[in-house]
Amino acid sequence: MFRIGLNPYGLAYTVGLQGWGTSRANPRAIGLSGFVDLARQIGAQCIELDWRWLTPLADADLGRLRGELADMTPVCSFWLSQERAETLTEAIRCAAALGATLVRLHLTPVLEGRRADCGSRWQDMVEHARATLRREAPHAADAGLTLAIEDHQDLGSEELVAIAEEAGPNVGITFDTGNPFAVGEDPVEFARRAAARIRHVHLKDYQAQFTSQGFRLVRCAVGDGCVPFQEIAPILASAAPFLTASIELGALDARHIRVFEPGWWSGYGRREARELATALGRLQHHRIEADADHSTPWERVAPGDATVEYEMHQLQRSLENLRSLGWMRFKTT
Repeated sequence: MFRIGLNPYGLAYTVGLQGWGTSRANPRAIGLSGFVDLARQIGAQCIELDWRWLTPLADADLGRLRGELADMTPVCSFWLSQERAETLTEAIRCAAALGATLVRLHLTPVLEGRRADCGSRWQDMVEHARATLRREAPHAADAGLTLAIEDHQDLGSEELVAIAEEAGPNVGITFDTGNPFAVGEDPVEFARRAAARIRHVHLKDYQAQFTSQGFRLVRCAVGDGCVPFQEIAPILASAAPFLTASIELGALDARHIRVFEPGWWSGYGRREARELATALGRLQHHRIEADADHSTPWERVAPGDATVEYEMHQLQRSLENLRSLGWMRFKTT
C-alpha cells in the first residue's frame, strides 16, 4: 500500500537540522550520509531529503548521490520563503539531478494554526503561494516533477485542494497525518476530502495534553498516539494504492493549539462542529494528564545524547508499530 521510508525532521537533532547554525546544534550530527545509511539499515523504500543538504551540491555530486539512493525512491523537501519573486529553480534542479519525481513543499511559516497572529499578512502569504505555484508548476512539469504541497499546521484540506487544482495537474498534496488537528480538522475527513490529490504522506502521530486554551500536540512514536491510521489507510489506498510515505516523528517542541480561544479562529472558514467534536474526541485517546511533564529532552535542555536516544527510541517503536500493522517489513536497527 505504502512505500514507507524516512524523512529527517523527526530525527532533527540526530541528523543536525535542529538548531541549525546555532550553539545548540548537535556537534556530532550524522548528517546526510549518516541519514542515508540509517534509512538503508531500516529497509526504507523511500527517503526524503532536506533542501539544506541538497542545494550546496553541484549536479555531479547530486548524480553521485542518486547512485547511492538507487534502492530507494527519493523525495526532495523544500518550502517557500515567502520572498518576492521567488522561484523553484533550485528545487527543480536538485530533484531532476537526483532522479526524484516529487518535491514536497510547505507554503507558509505559520505553525499551530496561528493565522490570527499574522493579521492581514495571512492572506498575502496565501496569495503569494498561489501565484508562485501557478508560475512554477509548468517548469516542474517540464522536468517531469510533481509538486506536493503540505498541510504544515497552516492550511486545511479544502484550501490545499483548491490551491492544487488552480496550480495545475502536476500539483498535489503531501498529507501529514497529525497536522489536521492543528487547524481544527479531523484527519480522517482530511483524507476523504483530499484523497484524489494526495501524492505523498508524512506518517506522524501525536498525544494530546488539554489546556484551558486548547491542547498541546506532543510527539510520540507512530502508532502510539491519537491518529487513526487504520481508518485513514483504506481511504488513501482506494485513491492511490502506491503512495510514498515518510515516517516523521513530530517536532521536539510541543505545539499548542488554542482552539478554545475565539480569536484563534480569525482567518478560518467554517468548520462543522461535529467534525471538530470528532477530532477532539480522538485527542482524548492516549492523552497526557494536564499536570504531567510533556517536555522532550530538547525542551528541558538536556545533554545532546539524551535527545539522540529519545529520537532513536521513538523511531524504533514506530518501526515496531508499523510492522504490527503489516504495512511494511522493516529490518531492525
